[in-house]
Amino acid sequence: MPMSNEVFYLLFLFGFYTFTVVTYFAFGYAITWLNDRNPERKIQKGRGSDKRRKAEIRQSLASMFSACLPLTIGLYAQQKGWTPTPWGFSWWWAVPLFVLCMILYDAWFYFMHRLLHTRWLYPLHALHHRSVAPTIWSTYSEDVFDNFLLQSFSAVVVFVVPFPAAILIAHRLFEHFNGMIGHCGFEYFATSKARYPSPLLCTTFHDQHHSGFRYNYANYFSFWDRVLGTLAPNYDQRVKAFEDEAPGIAISPSVGLMDAPEKAD
Repeated sequence: MPMSNEVFYLLFLFGFYTFTVVTYFAFGYAITWLNDRNPERKIQKGRGSDKRRKAEIRQSLASMFSACLPLTIGLYAQQKGWTPTPWGFSWWWAVPLFVLCMILYDAWFYFMHRLLHTRWLYPLHALHHRSVAPTIWSTYSEDVFDNFLLQSFSAVVVFVVPFPAAILIAHRLFEHFNGMIGHCGFEYFATSKARYPSPLLCTTFHDQHHSGFRYNYANYFSFWDRVLGTLAPNYDQRVKAFEDEAPGIAISPSVGLMDAPEKAD
């Protein structure tokens, strides 16, 4: 008996969720291992969030499901023919389409994120901001509906732009790992390409959003924050300081800064 579309996409949802959970822990422990060896690269020195780790992980297990749900909805809608017919996948067009998907998602994320900071929706978003100094475990530590709104791009864009399923899946995977790097609390990507006039970002960008609250709402690019005046005033200077002063990445255990007591969020 052939498998119905509903069963297939239900299995896809739980399979993708399982993959997200497994890589959350695997990548999380790998980055934690790297962070422990590079204490001088910590962005908010002297401030820690380890006391909240268990609570962040518990919340993340729920929110990761809501992050996988919009992608499944979008793919199911395409399969049912409710959306414009998806473009055929081609390796020649894979990179341009992926970049277009990033640009559209960045705009979606910026304006949805701004909405979540209004007094009407902030109660949904407040949980995520309990991590003033984010860690890799706090990436998905947010209300499930808050996370669904931010990730619902995948369920909406298919009605406007007929992205192939492969592009939507690849983007969600990229966003998963990019989000974890953006919350890891340590800077490894501070280069001239992460500051003016380049629109690209590094970890410092979102870390400043957690510590400064009213700045840096975008996800991949600084364009919207620069144009609309919400870029942290010292973002470019902080990136330049890391670029000039941070030592090379170490892979052997380090002592010193990480042994000092840290204040909780």
